[in-house]
Amino acid sequence: MEIFLQVDTWVALLTLTFLEIVLGIDNIIFVSITANKLPVEKRKKATLLGLTLAMITRIGLLFSVSYLIAMKNPFWEIHNSWLEISLTSQSVILILGGLFLLYKSTKEIHHKMEDSQTPEVKPQKAVTFSSVIFQIILIDIVFSFDSILTAVGMTNGVNGALTIMIIAVVISMIIMMLFASPVSNFVNKNPTIQMLALSFLILIGFMLITEGAHLSHTKIFNKPIGAIPKGYLYFAIAFSLGVEALNMRIRKNRKKSNK
Repeated sequence: MEIFLQVDTWVALLTLTFLEIVLGIDNIIFVSITANKLPVEKRKKATLLGLTLAMITRIGLLFSVSYLIAMKNPFWEIHNSWLEISLTSQSVILILGGLFLLYKSTKEIHHKMEDSQTPEVKPQKAVTFSSVIFQIILIDIVFSFDSILTAVGMTNGVNGALTIMIIAVVISMIIMMLFASPVSNFVNKNPTIQMLALSFLILIGFMLITEGAHLSHTKIFNKPIGAIPKGYLYFAIAFSLGVEALNMRIRKNRKKSNK
């Protein structure tokens, strides 16, 4: 496919896959808690089947959101002396999605700083294999919103955006299936990775808001709001990850020297 001959495609795919994995850590924790209600011999099967069905559900949500975003005809307009705006379904989804990411990431950062404990899933009166699978799917739907909005923000305007999003979701879900425990342990041992991911969500949320305002031709005091080039976002993410990789290596060397 021609889109995979472009550098932007690979940058978006790798960055989005990484964020999907990090954002899926909480999902893995809740899935593990739910699957642990079953007998030991059924837990692995429940986790794999639940995550597979969850992946299918997430892809379905991607198609739904992409369809709504494709609706570009304005349905409400404002024209006065200081504000001009022509709202479309696409711009509304992007703006609301950006606000949601800002709220979610800020709230999660606050919880991390306060060292809040991971909420436990309430025990059920009767636990069956089918009920556990159903709970896993519901949990994934809840955790899918920030993931899907992140994917939309990272690939909006990129050629083959839907294909990139689906591939990133499939790769990240496969990695979570194969390495659920190691991935969870790695992020838990390196909380700065989670903080970086949440900080990236703030950037992506702000970018979605400006993108939505740009697509709705918003003008404030006759000054149009422009979209933020995604190259700036990619550079910020790559630079931050590079610095954190150096910090992790320094911490590892210090631990070795202290032994």
